[in-house]
Amino acid sequence: MNIFRLTGDLSHLAAIIILLLKIWKTRSCAGISGKSQILFALLFTTRYLDLLTSFISLYNTTMKVIYIGCAYATVYLIYAKFKATYDGNHDTFRMEFLVVPVGGLAFLVNHDFSPLEILWTFSIYLESVAILPQLFMISKTGEAETITTHYLFFLGLYRALYLINWIWRFYFEGFFDMIAIVAGVVQTILYCDFFYLYVTKVLKGKKLSLPA
Repeated sequence: MNIFRLTGDLSHLAAIIILLLKIWKTRSCAGISGKSQILFALLFTTRYLDLLTSFISLYNTTMKVIYIGCAYATVYLIYAKFKATYDGNHDTFRMEFLVVPVGGLAFLVNHDFSPLEILWTFSIYLESVAILPQLFMISKTGEAETITTHYLFFLGLYRALYLINWIWRFYFEGFFDMIAIVAGVVQTILYCDFFYLYVTKVLKGKKLSLPA
């Protein structure tokens, strides 16, 4: 494993921990898109079904279990434990507009037309757009809490580092996965505007707002 994948995994883990701690400490999920979290839970479930069929390493298995467990824990906190604080009036992005096209694309463009491979491909495509309900929610409310922006920053950083990981693997291992790379590029592009605002505002102590 190269340093870019490791730091990418740690950035991803940091994002998840930041979000869970934010919800638990404030006893509130205000400003958090439950729909984005449902999409994350769905993509982790479909991506890591290989836990039932193969073993790669203890690290690999542990990270997969953590991702799945934390995703469902977050959904539980939003829709059950702290449901009264969930801002459903602003979390209005239609998930089916993402899930249906992504599902169709996974059937049409994949490495192998088998159930596990199609579901893995579906998860890769879905991850590239799963954050859209959260960004849409921020644009509707006009601003985001600082802790929420830290969560989004580490989530975007994880994907950017994974892009570098794919480039590294191509040059040093001869490994190339067009599906993962294209999806990663799309996801990173979606974060570009946010990254700019994060650096120019949040890091200077100002509140972040996205254009409506």
